[in-house]
Amino acid sequence: MAVKYALTPKGNPGKPDAPKKYYAQTKSTGEVNLKQLSREVAENSTTVSDTDVLAVLNDLTKLMNRHLKDGKLVRFGDFGSFQLNIKSEGADTEEKFNQAMISSKKITYRPGSDVREMLNNVKFEKK
Repeated sequence: MAVKYALTPKGNPGKPDAPKKYYAQTKSTGEVNLKQLSREVAENSTTVSDTDVLAVLNDLTKLMNRHLKDGKLVRFGDFGSFQLNIKSEGADTEEKFNQAMISSKKITYRPGSDVREMLNNVKFEKK
């Protein structure tokens, strides 16, 4: 199945009078939650139930959050890794910097080999 995309016109903020250009944006075809994922994992296994898998995925989420909050990089093998990153204002000197200058925080995901392979082979289709 191909990933759907739509075209969206966008202007150049640096050149407000310039004509808009059309850019592709992916369009979701739905979502999958932890409960559904746990059922699908259990369907591929003869030894665990979807309840067992869901319990493990819930614990995995809690552990991931804890380790990211502790400043650790979390690696999920060939799936990829997650790391907490921040953005801040600049200070003239180290002494003048304070935590209030941190303006945003986000989680950075770096795909592993399996996900990179999927990205290299994904097909697109206009919606």
